[in-house]
Amino acid sequence: MVHSDQGSQFTSDDWQLFLKAHHMVPSMRRRGNCHDNAVAESFFSALKKERITRHIYPNRATATTDVFDYIEMFYNLIRRHGSAGDLSPVEFEKRYALNDL
Repeated sequence: MVHSDQGSQFTSDDWQLFLKAHHMVPSMRRRGNCHDNAVAESFFSALKKERITRHIYPNRATATTDVFDYIEMFYNLIRRHGSAGDLSPVEFEKRYALNDL
């Protein structure tokens, strides 16, 4: 799945044919709704600011490993999120499961 806005480059026939040729499904935000994409945009903004812009990766495998490490070992376990009551996602889910929120 490839999520995008409704810009002309993403609604063009060329783009749609490219997605189909690579067995990808297009996904677009609803017209007039600027918030349906906010969570993903916030995550990618944090990823870029906190990890990617600080590194020059020698190859794709190294980049993949580093991004995985950022997500699984820092972002989900340690990084506090204001929208989750200043808890990490893992801690938020633990407390939610225990009905502690």
